[in-house]
Amino acid sequence: MAPHPIIDSHIHLWPKPEVPHHNWYTPDNPLATQNSLEEFRAATSFLSSSGELKGFIVIEADRTTPTPEDWTHPLEEVSWWSRIANGQPRNGEGHSASDSSLLLGAIPWAPLVLGPEQVEKYLTQAEDAAGPELWKRVKGFRYLLQDKPNGTGLTQEFIDSLKLLGKKGYIFDAGVDQHRRGRIQLEELVEIIDRAHEGVENEEEKVVFILNHLCKPDLSILSQTDPAFIAWRSAMFTLGKCNKTYMKLSGMFEEMPDSLQVRPADEILSAILPWLAVLLAAFGPSRIMFASNWPVCTVGVGEDVAWKKWHQIVEKVCDFAGLTEEDQAMLWGGTAKKAYNLD
Repeated sequence: MAPHPIIDSHIHLWPKPEVPHHNWYTPDNPLATQNSLEEFRAATSFLSSSGELKGFIVIEADRTTPTPEDWTHPLEEVSWWSRIANGQPRNGEGHSASDSSLLLGAIPWAPLVLGPEQVEKYLTQAEDAAGPELWKRVKGFRYLLQDKPNGTGLTQEFIDSLKLLGKKGYIFDAGVDQHRRGRIQLEELVEIIDRAHEGVENEEEKVVFILNHLCKPDLSILSQTDPAFIAWRSAMFTLGKCNKTYMKLSGMFEEMPDSLQVRPADEILSAILPWLAVLLAAFGPSRIMFASNWPVCTVGVGEDVAWKKWHQIVEKVCDFAGLTEEDQAMLWGGTAKKAYNLD
């Protein structure tokens, strides 16, 4: 049986000269090197015999903003993506003209905390930086909440910005972190979604939420009676009730103990089955999408093996859950195509 076409719905890219322009940058960070299409193609090269990579969604990688209104580096990221979309690399950037077709969608940063008026101003500048070829592939925006003070996403400015995105047909990629920040991140996410949809009478104008990395649960928990697991499970079923939410099956390496990351795919699958069972029950394959979180997924796992190992684990998830061919096609690419409204 032919493999299903794959859309990797969450990768990050950056050229080496722009590495210091990220909030996570330190000279000794293992990610503080070039991660471009050459490296991504190498990580996925095994698919030539076992599957087909249709393309990817590139996600903003947390560029620095020295002041709330200084958008230099986020716009620089948009310009970098535009060179990929236009097939016009600068010397040494690690991509070629043929890579343009792989970039199916783009999710830049946006200053949602500043309110809709400033977001409108930013969108104008982002469109100019993107140019027409990239801009038509911009499907939504992200503003990471995982490292922000509690309540950041609950301000009226943030909620009104989300409503603006919905009105314009853009999605919101939501990044929260239960593992390090606790259940409040899950509770606030539920409230954010409720308030963003409140009062929006046109269903088509309700902003779509695509949730990153299972909301980052703590995968070191050994008991399903642990309060953190119970809180995460409850939140997943609450979030899954909203038909405007989708979940990315990704980011699990980063939440595992180091000793588990390096184990074979079978053993990793056995360890994370309780979370996967909840995910499938809460969202179903039609609202779950494959994603790798490359190159972040390589840290502690290995540049040469991380993407391949995650692909193997997701294949085993499909087998374990007894997913139909139709369901598998949705998980590997169909859900991403639907949620991001890809051409």
